[in-house]
Amino acid sequence: MSVQENTKNLRKQVAPFEKSTTKQSVWQIINTVGPFILLWFLAYQSLAVSYWLALVPIILAAGFLTRIFIIFHDCTHHSFFKNRRANRAVGTAMGVLTLFPFDQWGHEHSVHHATSGNLDKRGTGDIWTLTVDEYLAAPLKMRLAYRFYRNPIVMFGLGPIWVFLLKNRFNRKGARKKEVMNTYLTNVLIVTLMAVLWVTVGWQAFLLVHGSIFMLAGSIGIWLFYVQHTFEDSYFEEDKDWEYVKAAVEGSSFYKLPKLLQFLTGNIGFHHVHHLSPRVPNYKLEEAHNETLPLQNVPTISLATSLKSLRFRLWDEKAKNFVAFKDVKALAKKRISVQAKPEV
Repeated sequence: MSVQENTKNLRKQVAPFEKSTTKQSVWQIINTVGPFILLWFLAYQSLAVSYWLALVPIILAAGFLTRIFIIFHDCTHHSFFKNRRANRAVGTAMGVLTLFPFDQWGHEHSVHHATSGNLDKRGTGDIWTLTVDEYLAAPLKMRLAYRFYRNPIVMFGLGPIWVFLLKNRFNRKGARKKEVMNTYLTNVLIVTLMAVLWVTVGWQAFLLVHGSIFMLAGSIGIWLFYVQHTFEDSYFEEDKDWEYVKAAVEGSSFYKLPKLLQFLTGNIGFHHVHHLSPRVPNYKLEEAHNETLPLQNVPTISLATSLKSLRFRLWDEKAKNFVAFKDVKALAKKRISVQAKPEV
């Protein structure tokens, strides 16, 4: 069977799981937003005793906020409901809670899906990734900036503040009017909701509770996005050799998580299925994985092994894998010796 036939066959096998079920979607909103509000209230009440006691519901609420983001994410793919208006309405509402404008992020994320793993089309909706050769050829200023960006404290600590709180408040250059207006609407609704909470519970309690939830959920979100594409034998090719299906099943990991974490992260660990077919709603990703034999042979990482990805900083085009900064000197020497070696 040819590569093209294999590709068509794999996508055909996943197609039956692309239909959303209204009952399941509505139930997911109830079992996600409901507990989040309850945990937020419990965290606020716990402050009367101590912040340390409040941390228990805060941590759980951060998990449910991550799950809320997955609902938002599905809505931007128009996979959560059959009706586009329902996806837009619910997605905009979930975007207010997660600080993401529906149209702006939907556009950026669709570009990510269309270019993930394509070395010639990096820069939109992805994590800044340099190849070894690009890093070696880069000026000192860029190398330092890249090292700063790739530092875990910066990426998972400052990252949520920059991406969610600041970057999402502004429209991209060339955005259409509909996208611009949606961003403005989202910003107004966010400010209104925050103002109501600020007045109701007080600014100190608001910052302690929601600020903590936001930082935890934001770090979790960036970690998930990072680890789902940054694993040792990921997939990156130049445009001429890039293939959508290969990028999906080889460049997106299967992040095998414990059942509780799988629930809180909305099954997004089945990221290979999602990239293969973004129209599969999150509550059918596991079923699609289990019922499609070829998808069970994709790169799999566990909670423990995923921590290794923290040292993967550069893509080695020649070896086709990620390497650490400490490996760069050895690779540079190897490249120089190969170039200097006289041809026979």
